[in-house]
Amino acid sequence: MKINIIQCKTLLTKSRLPEADYCINPYVGCFHACVYCYSRFMKRFTGHTERWGEFVDVKINASEILEKELSRNPKRGVVLLGSVTDAYQPAERKYKITRAILEVLLRYDFPTSVLTKSDLVIRDIDLLKRFSDCEAGLTITTLDEQIAKDFEPRSSPPQRRLKALQTLHNSGIKTYGFIGPILPELTNLESIFTVLQGKVDFVMTESLNMKCGNWENIRSLLEKKYPHLLALYQARFDQRYWQQIERKLKGLSGIFRIPLKGFYQH
Repeated sequence: MKINIIQCKTLLTKSRLPEADYCINPYVGCFHACVYCYSRFMKRFTGHTERWGEFVDVKINASEILEKELSRNPKRGVVLLGSVTDAYQPAERKYKITRAILEVLLRYDFPTSVLTKSDLVIRDIDLLKRFSDCEAGLTITTLDEQIAKDFEPRSSPPQRRLKALQTLHNSGIKTYGFIGPILPELTNLESIFTVLQGKVDFVMTESLNMKCGNWENIRSLLEKKYPHLLALYQARFDQRYWQQIERKLKGLSGIFRIPLKGFYQH
């Protein structure tokens, strides 16, 4: 694992995501090393030769840069932490870049959304609950501990993420479950909706994206651990398949009375 300390020149980035106006990524790279991660495309711009998941650049001056950017009075909008990294990956325990960023966003009262795979997010409840507009989400790809360990090797286990969601929700913070990517034949949607009841205000979902250089990693894992699924994944999944999944999601949303805010397809 290689950690680099870097100075960033900009931090607040306009977003193309439908639910966010801006993105902030406190780090470059991510130690969670999720097999399916499509953020590995970032290597085209960073010059890193290490494998995705084996390096992290710490934007040590992030909060100072953000302070300057917000002092220029940009148009108010929702800020997502983070889009191509996890703001609460292991490096955050030491460097606390995300916490410093939240302190700046709070001073300017910018609407903020956090998405993470780590229960470290509960450390910052004291800040999150002071925002006038804030939401925190945790990714739940599976409830199966072994599947999670295989596909998300350095992330918090599913039960710890669920506990974090409950803690955040009980603190009065708006919470959501992000079911994504949906792994065909491995992600049990009904079970996830069942355990999210009482912990979240809404759900967001995403299809599996295998178009960004992650297929070899997925294929290798399937060959080793899930060979019975290899042919299915090799055939890929057409629009009809994901339309069926979307109908199922809408049905579960109605049954469990958890609003479905979005289903993003690749």
